[in-house]
Amino acid sequence: MQHLDHDRLVFLALGESEAADGEATHLDTCDHCRGEMETLQHVAGLGAGTQGLADLPDPPEHIWQGIVAEIRAAEELPALTERRLPRPADPVEPVAVPAASRRTRRGRRWPGWATTAVTATAAAVIGVAGTAAVLGGGTDTDPEPPVVASAPLAAFGSTPKDASGDARVLGDNRLHLHVTNLPTVPGYYEVWLIDPKTMEMLSVGTLSNGSGDALLPIPRNVDLRTYTVVDISAEQYDNKPDHSGDSLLRGTLTG
Repeated sequence: MQHLDHDRLVFLALGESEAADGEATHLDTCDHCRGEMETLQHVAGLGAGTQGLADLPDPPEHIWQGIVAEIRAAEELPALTERRLPRPADPVEPVAVPAASRRTRRGRRWPGWATTAVTATAAAVIGVAGTAAVLGGGTDTDPEPPVVASAPLAAFGSTPKDASGDARVLGDNRLHLHVTNLPTVPGYYEVWLIDPKTMEMLSVGTLSNGSGDALLPIPRNVDLRTYTVVDISAEQYDNKPDHSGDSLLRGTLTG
């Protein structure tokens, strides 16, 4: 079976164009191409989900050292010159990650460097996951920071009532989320903090699955006495950074 061209998959993942009939049929039947497209859509969603973030803490130095080591090791292996990317086996914190879809929308024109950036970012995400696992050894000896606020998350609107979750704000400016039974969506899940008085919204990241845990950084300049509502929405790959209006879970922080 001849697979779809990698560059073509990048454009489809970015919403740059619609899949032709033959391409759509191929994606329905080819696990390899569908998996690669989902990986690229996932990375594109991460970029869209972080547009509203600012004043984030710098990552630890050993993470950057690990990325450099992974890249150098890859450069020395001829077998790794194939351009197709593997799918991540596990979700990478603090992201999320969108449950990807083959449906895309035509959005604004992406600059030429965007396709390269998506591919490079996907590789970096995979590299960070592997590096963190090796350097961390799978254990965390640091004490867990205190919980400064929390909220039960309940199904919102037409969301099935068995969907639920919990949100905890940790003392190190991170948001720990646990969700279960989120309905399958054609795009991805995005996490928001909302000011209930003005309904101003701030995106803090995305989720990779409809059930599981995630840790997301909260910008230090965000006043959690104002942004007290935690909201998880269903979003499309449409290059629109605003809330879709389709909230799945919602709860109010107390503490």
